[in-house]
Amino acid sequence: METTSRVGAQGASLAPSTSTAEGVPAARRTVDGYLRAPFPWYGLDDAFTGPRWLMQVGTAADGTVQHGSTGHGEEPTIRPTTDEAQEKERFAVVVTVASSPVRRSGDGTGVLEATSVSSAAWLAGSGLLSSTWPAQLDHSLRDDWLDQQTETAFELADDLSGPAWTTLSLPVDGVPASFHYRESEYGWVLAGAGEGGVILGAYGRGMSAYGLGFSVIKDITAYDQG
Repeated sequence: METTSRVGAQGASLAPSTSTAEGVPAARRTVDGYLRAPFPWYGLDDAFTGPRWLMQVGTAADGTVQHGSTGHGEEPTIRPTTDEAQEKERFAVVVTVASSPVRRSGDGTGVLEATSVSSAAWLAGSGLLSSTWPAQLDHSLRDDWLDQQTETAFELADDLSGPAWTTLSLPVDGVPASFHYRESEYGWVLAGAGEGGVILGAYGRGMSAYGLGFSVIKDITAYDQG
């Protein structure tokens, strides 16, 4: 895929990083990485009044921040005890991706691929999978399941004009914007162009995407709970 590379040159990765234990919320990092980003972060707008929390950032080999995620609502557990417990989880994660053309890597030894709306769709789709998996699935089968589902998410992100996606209009900084949107049994995923040199993606479960709005986060430290 030309614009949705999961691993770029010199180890610059567009895949979300996860380091989690079963039955606990997804691992979060400190605000430091977010503060190093040369682009604005997005989250849900002020209409959302629930909990907000940091997740993780993705960086290039030279340490440049390329993307990151902010969480809203209840932090999802990787392995809920039952399907019923999973269905009660309500969260939405906003993915902010720096919009970049094809460019040289920081050390000059490679080329980093361009980012696009497909990049945001891939990050959102794989992020949704990393935050949930069937409660009845045996642990020994999880890696195979995750590999299969992640490959499907990658293929779907490369075909935003395909039948799996519909169009959804949501406000970004108060202005209606068009997003690609799809649903699955695990939740929903959307992606579209943002403002200020970024591309937006989002995923969630238990919270309807149709009522969401996005805005620039004025103070990212307000998301830092740890």
